[in-house]
Amino acid sequence: MTKGYFYILSNSTRNLLYAGATKNVIKRLRLHELGMASVFTKKYHIKYLIYFEEFEEIGEAFKREKQIKNWHKDWKWNLIKEMNPELLDLRHRFE
Repeated sequence: MTKGYFYILSNSTRNLLYAGATKNVIKRLRLHELGMASVFTKKYHIKYLIYFEEFEEIGEAFKREKQIKNWHKDWKWNLIKEMNPELLDLRHRFE
């Protein structure tokens, strides 16, 4: 059984979102920071972790990613603000 993480990143002005899932959140965040994880995140400098969920199995994280990617943008922002009302970068929780 491999743990998984669903995460949402944003840019410095917090007006764009990117949702993803991974089994190694530290490595994945580093790849986003270096611009090597996604063309979209590289183009728009999306590298700030503003939301995450941890799952016992990676498959559950991928299911959550698919579910939330189908949500309206307002729903995503409401979810994020429940956990992180100030939209702080939460990367420190994994260091």
